[in-house]
Amino acid sequence: MSTPASNQPEQSPEPRPFRGWVLNQHHLTKLLLAVAGTLTLLIGMALSWFSSLPDIRSINDYHPQVATLILDRHHEAIDAIGREFRLLIAYDELPPLLPKAFVAAEDSRFWEHEGLDGWSIARAAFNNLRSGRRSQGGSTITQQVTRALLLSREKSYTRKLAEAILSYRLEHLLSKEEILTIYLNEIYLGEGAYGVEAAARTYFGKHARELNLGEVALLAGLPQSPSNYSPLRQPKAARARQRYVLNRMAEDGIVDDETARQAFDQGLQLAGNWRKSINGYFGAHVRAQLRTVYSDEDLYQKGLTVTTTVDSRLQELAAKAVQAGVTRVGMRHLDTPPPQGALVTINGKTGHILTMIGGTDFTENQFNRAVQANRQPGSAFKPVVYAAALEQGVNPATLYNDAPITLDSGNKPPWQPHNFMHKYRGSISLGEALVQSSNVIAVRLLQQIGVDPASRMAKKMGINAPLADNLTLALGTSPVSLAQLTAAYTIFANQGVYQPPVAIIQIREQNGSIRSWPKPAGRQVISAHTAAWIQETLRQVVQRGTGQNASGVPGAAGKTGTTDNNIDAWFIGSAQGLTTGVWIGHDRDTTLGNGETGGRAAAPAWKHFMLQALR
Repeated sequence: MSTPASNQPEQSPEPRPFRGWVLNQHHLTKLLLAVAGTLTLLIGMALSWFSSLPDIRSINDYHPQVATLILDRHHEAIDAIGREFRLLIAYDELPPLLPKAFVAAEDSRFWEHEGLDGWSIARAAFNNLRSGRRSQGGSTITQQVTRALLLSREKSYTRKLAEAILSYRLEHLLSKEEILTIYLNEIYLGEGAYGVEAAARTYFGKHARELNLGEVALLAGLPQSPSNYSPLRQPKAARARQRYVLNRMAEDGIVDDETARQAFDQGLQLAGNWRKSINGYFGAHVRAQLRTVYSDEDLYQKGLTVTTTVDSRLQELAAKAVQAGVTRVGMRHLDTPPPQGALVTINGKTGHILTMIGGTDFTENQFNRAVQANRQPGSAFKPVVYAAALEQGVNPATLYNDAPITLDSGNKPPWQPHNFMHKYRGSISLGEALVQSSNVIAVRLLQQIGVDPASRMAKKMGINAPLADNLTLALGTSPVSLAQLTAAYTIFANQGVYQPPVAIIQIREQNGSIRSWPKPAGRQVISAHTAAWIQETLRQVVQRGTGQNASGVPGAAGKTGTTDNNIDAWFIGSAQGLTTGVWIGHDRDTTLGNGETGGRAAAPAWKHFMLQALR
């Protein structure tokens, strides 16, 4: 029998709590807290990163390295000292077309954008994609300034973000003219030149304000690739790039087509390597003197302007005379390497060094043979001995026996000095002995007055090299520098007064203050009577003695010097207030060749220079 069904409704089971929802909500809370913490950390890091970015808020915050500029006595630039050759120039000093040319070539929408140019970036990306290589960049001038001044060269997304942020900020802190001023002073333009003023000096030997349209266009084409477009190294590529910039300027309406065409057709007059080819030795000499007062950081960064005594026009003549002189000697002896040469010119009245050529090519060898090399002067030292003798009271009219002499050398074999070609003249006056460069009488004279008075005289005349303490001093066996012996000769042409040689006149700092370079006072070293006698005798040397190859220069007075085996050839002489010394020889003690005396090898180079210099 079946049980009857219940009439009560069936109850459904009680629902369980949804634990999955509780767990997910808990996890979400933790996740939100983690996200909030992470965002806070990232924001903190970002703020810290932004605050650490370099800052430039005005044009006055721009303090680049500015090279020390070296000027000649006519205030023309001849050299520069610096890690970066940069010379600052203000915007209003630029020719009007120069900033326009750079804008046309580098950033045609510069005056419109706010630091970033989306159109240029898109165009560059499209062109790079089409060409399959990164041939174009979309950086604005503002970005280039930001990159140069405020950021490293690291290539990363972080740096690109920083560049974008800083470029935008720079646009709101500086005017467009200020940004362009920084750019035109900062940009690297090749051949060691930073900024348009340094580039104008480097490529054209002139100020930026003096550039014509063709020259402006060439500079504006360099930032893309300074080495590949350098007119000194890649003239064809440079001209092609110049044409591109001129076309861009015409397209933008800056100049008309005909003006652009004429500018290109004018060609380029390049200055060449103006800082090194001629003035390198003198520039190095000036730098060494400046370092006695200024630190390297001062010279590299503070933008000093140094006015010197050198005459760049005479420098060019001197370099050519030295080159011609060593070439003549080299052509006579083709079996040996060509020799070296040096030339120094000093104004005896002021002591100003007007020329200093220390070798045939500074770019190949920076050793300054005019200053750093001490060489045996041979008979060119004799006037110093004669000056000492006359100051000791020796009568120049005294007759001396020009005949072979034998001198005791202690434990060594007797010394027998001899004249050139063993030629002797018997009884002759002191003046004739100097004219004919008698070695025997020079030794007799030094033996008479003593070595010490001659050594003291040499030091009074500015020769500070160690000198031999024996009679060989009379024959110029003690090495001296060309610069010091040339300065000593100025005394004979300057009534016995020695003006210590000087290379620097004054220094102007960036703030405009002037600092005069110290110059020792001149001093009377020998009597005017002694100086006049020696100077007149040196005139006779040129007219009828060993220096006849220097004749033809009005008023020329000088002395030859030749050392054993024709290793060194010298001629030092004065005319019309200029005293010039010439040395020709090899860096190693190698003979110049048979017959290469001071009269044959050095005197013609002296004449070559002086005839043109005195014009």
